[in-house]
Amino acid sequence: MELNKFSSILLVLVFIFMVSTGFAEEVKTPNVAGQFYPSDPKQLSQMIDGFMNAAKVEDIPNIIALVSPHAGYEFSGPVAAYGYKAIKGRNYKTVVVLAPSHYVGFRGMSVWLSGKFRTPLGDIPVDSQFVSQLIAANPQVSFVAEAFQKEHSLEAQLPFLQKVLPNFQIVPIIMGQPSYQDCQVFARELAKITGSRNDVLVVASTDLSHFHVSSEAETIDRKTISYLKNSDASGLWQNSSPSDPGMCGLVPVVTTLLYAQARGENNIRILKYSHSGMVTGDMDRVVGYVSAVINKGNNPRGAGSMLSSEQKKKLLEIARQSLESYVKTGKRLTFSVTDPELKQERGAFVTLTGHGELRGCIGRIVGDQPIYKVIADMAIEAGTGDPRFYPVQERELKDLECEISILSPLEKIDDINKIQVGTHGIIIRKGFNSGLLLPQVATEYGWDRLTFLDQTCQKAGLSAGCWKQGAQIHIFSAEVFSEKSP
Repeated sequence: MELNKFSSILLVLVFIFMVSTGFAEEVKTPNVAGQFYPSDPKQLSQMIDGFMNAAKVEDIPNIIALVSPHAGYEFSGPVAAYGYKAIKGRNYKTVVVLAPSHYVGFRGMSVWLSGKFRTPLGDIPVDSQFVSQLIAANPQVSFVAEAFQKEHSLEAQLPFLQKVLPNFQIVPIIMGQPSYQDCQVFARELAKITGSRNDVLVVASTDLSHFHVSSEAETIDRKTISYLKNSDASGLWQNSSPSDPGMCGLVPVVTTLLYAQARGENNIRILKYSHSGMVTGDMDRVVGYVSAVINKGNNPRGAGSMLSSEQKKKLLEIARQSLESYVKTGKRLTFSVTDPELKQERGAFVTLTGHGELRGCIGRIVGDQPIYKVIADMAIEAGTGDPRFYPVQERELKDLECEISILSPLEKIDDINKIQVGTHGIIIRKGFNSGLLLPQVATEYGWDRLTFLDQTCQKAGLSAGCWKQGAQIHIFSAEVFSEKSP
């Protein structure tokens, strides 16, 4: 204990010495200007503006962290723009950039102590006070000069930050090969130093899979993104192969997830996925890219935004076209979908309403095929296979509204206090009986938790209160969107 305290004091003294002897005036010049992005300020600014103008992002409040790619801008810039557009104009005073080390192997984390980082767009000051707190808190945090000499993963984030944020400082950190426990400790300390501040942003720099054929890359990336969506830092770490980890920024991303959890937040939104083949046309050796944000607070529908507005619109179009084709002609349409996000296997429900009244609702709890196919099938089933209603007629189609609920994985619970009304749906199983109610049902009828449980029992064909008598209770969240509110 005393040794650790002595080490921390020594590191702080070294930090103070370096600052007092002129290191504070050190300017870190760019490594990859003219290679990864234009060295001409005007060209660089115009390139980023083009990416930002093309990115369509909904307003997302209280963003505390960002996951962003770091390849050459022509490849990953359009994806990175989604995350940076989401934070544009926000009042962040300190940006902690966590980036992987591609060239130097070391155990801990290397932090630039003070001075400034230069890009073609100008200089960014280092938040030396924040840096000193990190060094004092953790002996694994130090200055390893070699880690910054060639590295591009941190630098690639800086021009984007300069374009979207006013008057900020950075804490530049290159992460080596720490253990999972090291990441946990660092994340907790980072959260403790941040405290109640709302003006700190953490940026995790990473690309996804490297140099696979596009179909294989998309499969690997879907798995990686599924861990992100579920804020599953442990699963992401444990299921990562040393020879092919699925993302080069595994350590920064895992640390960022742990940081968010230490702050009591796990609301993650995937804004955009793509890969280099979609830019170059070369599908034989692609690199994957993802942009995601973590924000404070829960989505009122429960699961956080898993899909972009464009993806939601596409699924609603598939639902509508499937239903109309089947009702009019009896034929099922075949859809061609290239978006890897819509190829993920997810459970989903399609609900039809007409003139404010339920007209059909059918779904699959667990997805066993790509989500776009589930939606196509369930739209037809909701219109023609719900035993509570007669099949939809062609004359009704114009008056029907489609609503889609994308389900999270099921969680079995023993404590009903875990049920959050308006956030969770419920499945109750007892013997051969099973009943499910979606999260929005409780909200629409104004039920409390106990009423919601009783109503789910009755949906299962059981008596109210069956949940007290040996029934299994599962909860799930859902991302819900409709043609009226996509």
